[in-house]
Amino acid sequence: MAFSNHYVLFIAIVAIFVPSITAVEYVVGDEKGWTINFDYQAWAQGKEFHVGDKLVFKYPERAHNVFKVDGVGFKQCAPPADAAALTTGNDVITLTTPGRKWYICGVAQHCQVGNQKLFITVLDDDLASPTISPSPTKEDQPSRATTTTTTTFCFIITTFLLGLLFA
Repeated sequence: MAFSNHYVLFIAIVAIFVPSITAVEYVVGDEKGWTINFDYQAWAQGKEFHVGDKLVFKYPERAHNVFKVDGVGFKQCAPPADAAALTTGNDVITLTTPGRKWYICGVAQHCQVGNQKLFITVLDDDLASPTISPSPTKEDQPSRATTTTTTTFCFIITTFLLGLLFA
């Protein structure tokens, strides 16, 4: 009976922590961050964004902002009238649903003239979902972005709990 309780606890731990362990944190623009005159579409090329991943928009506070927009807002560089901008300079967006996502800077002409906008497609990890495009070969695929401190914390907690479980 004790074995089955340990087995159930193990399954529960795995079910809780595995999604956060596999999530990836992408700093938009890498070392350049969120700025003008940068090709964000080239930056996103070859990356696979999945539900649970995070986008981090890093920029000097008050120099830029981030708006989530739809396809029309992206093309017109127009944030929704009722939307509040993200303005901390270290804005984290968790990708919670699959599909197309668009982000722009709403400061001055940063989107229109400075090309400060990002379009990505978020993939669902469900095996039944269709493939958006062929996956790049291992040689072509860039290294995954750094994982979050949450991931490290979850790994430590999981290791500790597994140690207790099998001690």
